[in-house]
Amino acid sequence: MATQNAQMAHKVEVVDEVKTRMSTATASIVSEYRGLTVAELADLRHALAAAGGDYKIFKNTLVRRAINGGDYQPLEEYLSGPSALTFVQGDISAVAKALRDFSRANPHLVIKGGLADGSLLSPTDLAALADLPPREVLLARLAGALAAPMTQLAGLLKALPQNLAYGISALIEQQGGVDEAAAAPVEAAEAAEAETAEAETAEAETPETAAAETSEAPEAAAPEATEAAEDASEAEAATEEPAAD
Repeated sequence: MATQNAQMAHKVEVVDEVKTRMSTATASIVSEYRGLTVAELADLRHALAAAGGDYKIFKNTLVRRAINGGDYQPLEEYLSGPSALTFVQGDISAVAKALRDFSRANPHLVIKGGLADGSLLSPTDLAALADLPPREVLLARLAGALAAPMTQLAGLLKALPQNLAYGISALIEQQGGVDEAAAAPVEAAEAAEAETAEAETAEAETPETAAAETSEAPEAAAPEATEAAEDASEAEAATEEPAAD
């Protein structure tokens, strides 16, 4: 009785472990390990751990009980024969690549399928993921692809004012300079402004000119008065001299 209770308790622990591991993993992959030796399984666990995967063997009945009615129930179709679960804790493509590389060297390892983000992954899907570059390389390529258009845009914005000036200059030269019809109103306006400026200048100079002529008139009359006075004095002198004789 005690043995049965211990076995039941162990099964409950295994079911809870499967549920916990699946809920915390980014993906789960089912594989068949029939024919692999203990040493080969140890090598497989070591290779997967370096890629971010945890390889664990469970009984299919306990796994079915753990996933029954939950989000991971689609994995049930892969649970046939001696099966093991690989819980992915990092980049699924790196784990898929580690599984593929090991299966190439050890054909007894059969990759059946997996589940990621609620979607089933077939062996073909996992093979395609294994061919992807590492996550760091993909991020670097994405950053480069995003940076290239920004660099081109900056160059275009920098060259825009200069190209615009060249375009306007070429357009003016192509049309033979400024259109005469368009230039006529401008020239008429300039002529009107010039006439207005001359009229204002003439009005400003008229009072000054009149004042200058008025001030010059007495100066011009003064020599004539002086000459008349001198002539009168000479006439008087001529008249007085015979009287003295």
